[in-house]
Amino acid sequence: MNLNTNFEDNTYLIESLKQGDEKAYSHLIEKFHKKLFIYAFSLTNNKPLAKDVLQNVFLNVWIFRDKLDSNLSINNFLYTATYNEFIRQYWKNQSTKDLENKYAQALNEVINETDEKTIETLMSIVTQEIQNLPKKCKKVFLLSKEDGLTNMEISEYLEISIKTVEAHISKAYCIIRKKIGKKTSSILFLLFPNNKTS
Repeated sequence: MNLNTNFEDNTYLIESLKQGDEKAYSHLIEKFHKKLFIYAFSLTNNKPLAKDVLQNVFLNVWIFRDKLDSNLSINNFLYTATYNEFIRQYWKNQSTKDLENKYAQALNEVINETDEKTIETLMSIVTQEIQNLPKKCKKVFLLSKEDGLTNMEISEYLEISIKTVEAHISKAYCIIRKKIGKKTSSILFLLFPNNKTS
């Protein structure tokens, strides 16, 4: 019995993967790539997206190989992983679309009421106000808006309580609102368009 024939055995294949056997990984890709691609394409109806889905599935199998369960059917596992990755990609794309729509809406709201020069002035004022924030307040605010971290992530990263994080963010908002009023949210979104919490 040669090595590739051994890999036809579900348990042996998974155990080999768990041990970091690159030949087992190559066998896995060679055996399942074509039919999984067909399945991914049937879900996405988009070849580039189907390729992305499949690439992530196989990459994750390798990265998290030590967590594979030898008792599971590798066939069923891969199909489930492909479906789950499709769902993840779908919602990611959907979130991006929602974000783009939100950005366009914020831009339109400001433009409808404000000329371009005033918008630039407002953005400049907000940028300056952020720079003038107390040191800790500024750090928390930028971690939230610029880096897109959640309050929980900021709390863990800075080793402070969530209430402290919330207090710093509220303080920053109050300071900015005093300067530019009701346009605060729209201007912040224009400054930090990739942040979902703006």
